[in-house]
Amino acid sequence: MSLAPRLDLRQSQSLVMTPQLQQAIRLLALSNLEVETFIAEEIERNPLLDSSSAGSDDDGPIVEREAPAAMGEEPVSADALLNGESGGEASLDVDFAAESFHHDSPSDQAGMDGSLGMNGGTSGGASEDGPDLDAFADTSLTLADHLLTQAGEVLSGPDMFVARHLIDLIDDAGYLTTPLIDIANRLGVPLVHVEHVLKVIQTFDPTGVGARDLAECLALQAKEADRYDPCMVRLIDNLDLVARGEMSRLRRICDVDDEDLADMIRELRNYDPKPGCRFGGEPMQAVVPDLYVARAKQGWAIEINAATLPKVLVNRSYYVELSSGPQDKTAKAWLSEMLASANWLVKALDQRQRTIIKVASEIVKQQEAFFLHGVAHLKPMTLKQVADAIEMHESTVSRVTSNKYLSCARGLYELKYFFTSAIQAADGGDAVSAQAVKSAIRALISAESPKAILSDDTLVDMLNAKGFDIARRTVAKYREALGIGSSVQRRRQKALEGVG
Repeated sequence: MSLAPRLDLRQSQSLVMTPQLQQAIRLLALSNLEVETFIAEEIERNPLLDSSSAGSDDDGPIVEREAPAAMGEEPVSADALLNGESGGEASLDVDFAAESFHHDSPSDQAGMDGSLGMNGGTSGGASEDGPDLDAFADTSLTLADHLLTQAGEVLSGPDMFVARHLIDLIDDAGYLTTPLIDIANRLGVPLVHVEHVLKVIQTFDPTGVGARDLAECLALQAKEADRYDPCMVRLIDNLDLVARGEMSRLRRICDVDDEDLADMIRELRNYDPKPGCRFGGEPMQAVVPDLYVARAKQGWAIEINAATLPKVLVNRSYYVELSSGPQDKTAKAWLSEMLASANWLVKALDQRQRTIIKVASEIVKQQEAFFLHGVAHLKPMTLKQVADAIEMHESTVSRVTSNKYLSCARGLYELKYFFTSAIQAADGGDAVSAQAVKSAIRALISAESPKAILSDDTLVDMLNAKGFDIARRTVAKYREALGIGSSVQRRRQKALEGVG
């Protein structure tokens, strides 16, 4: 065997992921809002791309993509690449009456406004004359700003310097978790000075702010309410016993009777354990649905939420204007590249919407009982089942269902919600969804009597009676996933509620 270097020629076939194909695949996994951001970036980069609000008065075609004959060969379509084909391109101008358009639901027929009546009657972006919902966002001060305003009224000089530092360390819940000795060493001031400033901050609104633990937070509020007597002091010092519901020990420690203890616990419940949460914080962001599903006269109407997707156009007139002027070889190549990129993006977006509608249609078809009757009728379903039904790869279905939400009459659901594992039926019938079992567990525990708390073994027997063949460890796992405590924890909670 020769060890000398040499050159060999070999022929082989391999699947090459071109940048265009990678872009098309990446678009599938993005939500509508992420796609909107991506489109904005592409429009800024590519002068041949243009966007138009779907609510505008322009009734022209959604896409203008024909290139002049001088351009020669056009790029291969996204549909062909995603399907492993390499034929000619079909026109991407959307004709709702054409047979080539994929009619996934009755809403795709002519005469629909593209919104299922859920978009305020528009089929595209929000109207310029419509209300700006951002104007209704909470503009209240943050907790730090609120405290600094109060500190500025009563403190100055070195005290204000320490107060600013302490306020910066108070978390969103209103607690100061950094040891005071560390703060004193960091600022180079005596510990007693830091303690003095902290006591001043603890008198600020909201009551309880600046506390170093829950007991101190409740104590500050009890002092404000003039309820911080020796009995309340002992109760606050034994919050662990309150959490465990050990009322007999608490009565002995506090030296009170049942009525006084119940009154003290009721008082504690009126206090705010996280006083800082009522201020500031990040405004809650509403989830914007990517799909709408509504009941139609025949079947279901399924549509993309076009309000979050701007129209994308290839500016053919601008291309003609640029190409007709004097240009060198480099400029001509760049212009051709921009046109090919613009055409590709339009085709990739079109393919994305068709693929999402196709997957969503199959999900609705297989989970129709859920949309009609609720979560108890959710069927077990896997990505492979949907992929086989629509003749796509499982990874494509996984990308389509990532980061996307579906809005229907029953609420807003992530597409991944409809894919659940199967639980075998006790009577040998069809398997049921894990979500349906969780729903049954939640319903049984919600209906339990305070005097008859259901153990996991009892839940297993009751679920078996309902036709669910499920083990005790699975019941415990689902119960914990629902955030429901054990029977011992619930019994203590019920007892505590009865005392309060």
